[in-house]
Amino acid sequence: MKTEDHIFSSAQRSPGSETAPTIAELTRNLIRYGSKFLPCIVERASGAMLYDEQGKAFLDFTSGQMSAILGHAHPEIVATMAEAAREPVHLYSGLLSRPVLELAEVLAELLGPKLTKALMLSTGAESNEAALRLAKLYTGGHEVVAFDHAWHGMTGATFPTTFSAKRRGYGPPMPGVMAIPTPYVYRRPEWAGENFELDMLDFAFDLVDRQSVGSLAAVLVEPILSSGGVIEPPLGYLARLQEKCRERGMLLIADEAQTGLGRTGAMFACEHHGIVPDIITLSKTLGAGLPLAATITTPEIEEKCHERGFLFYTTHVSDPFPARIGLKAVEIILRDQLTDHAARMGERLDAGLRALQQNHECIGDVRGRGLLAGIEFVGDRQTKRAVPAFGAAVSRRCFELGMNINIVQLPGMGGVMRMAPPLTITPQEIDLGVEIIGRAIGDCLDAGLLDKR
Repeated sequence: MKTEDHIFSSAQRSPGSETAPTIAELTRNLIRYGSKFLPCIVERASGAMLYDEQGKAFLDFTSGQMSAILGHAHPEIVATMAEAAREPVHLYSGLLSRPVLELAEVLAELLGPKLTKALMLSTGAESNEAALRLAKLYTGGHEVVAFDHAWHGMTGATFPTTFSAKRRGYGPPMPGVMAIPTPYVYRRPEWAGENFELDMLDFAFDLVDRQSVGSLAAVLVEPILSSGGVIEPPLGYLARLQEKCRERGMLLIADEAQTGLGRTGAMFACEHHGIVPDIITLSKTLGAGLPLAATITTPEIEEKCHERGFLFYTTHVSDPFPARIGLKAVEIILRDQLTDHAARMGERLDAGLRALQQNHECIGDVRGRGLLAGIEFVGDRQTKRAVPAFGAAVSRRCFELGMNINIVQLPGMGGVMRMAPPLTITPQEIDLGVEIIGRAIGDCLDAGLLDKR
């Protein structure tokens, strides 16, 4: 057995000592869990900027994992964390605290009058798990419908509804999950008319009805599919989808993990479509970077599920510490009118990206709302041929130039560069981000990395 001194002296070696270790050496004790680790060790962060151990700055155009909605180290969030740490941080699940009660009240005010019953959890997958359990218990069914580009989590009930990630190698997923086509307007067939997505929705539910064993429970959707490629259904689609649910006694669950709390220029993305779902799930943005999530539903659904013995214990359900942070985050967003700011900065970002599109044929589409934006790279605009390798190369070059940005790669579609900067982003930082993306595209084109065949 190694001594404590030996263990911690080896773990805390100075980054500047001897030869700098490679990222492979530094991560030798970590389980690799998806995408490759980027070749830097982040030492500090402030606002929309990250800094590595060598002092190099990176513009963070993903708000961490799309979660640091107020940027990094927001002074009021830091102060609230310090205050909250002196009060109860974690409690037994049956004990309540003022922060949890107050956050539930605030969410009810924001989402009311229909959605007023909240459950405080830690992650988006947890909140979607809870939503699906509520839907199944309330309806008595077990069948769930999701988009074929969806991402709702990696847990037992959410992984089967996640179709934009690797699914092979883990055995059979939970039965009863059915995929319907994502309403992907950019890749609408040339022969299709303006109502193509609505017609496809009718066709999709004909197939759902044929496959169902008579136990339909819920449709789980993101109002804007983020990991699936920043895809927003056309206006009218989600309202029609809700009608399909009501016709079949299903509940509509809106997963607003990345779109909630102002990012799209509205407090919730469902507002753009004029719908109120039966259940809404919040996560990522609610904790301003801390693990905090919520599942919110109607009094009717909560009451019936309670009568039927609804059970969803987790270790950190209703913890006071993250609830305090969530309260402060919502207060700042409302007080500083950051939803309006997101709309204005989104317009500036969209204009900058469309200017790049004018200069580069490889940008097939620019899309998104507010500060959730995406550009899709193609080999040519006529065929819209997917070029995921080029998109990945542009993303890598952006990182080399000092910008952290996300690339989404799915079979059958081009690399989609996804952007979700914090709501506190400045006009100058928006312009810097667009400039770096433009330089990265130019460098990759000059290097002959775009396959034009």
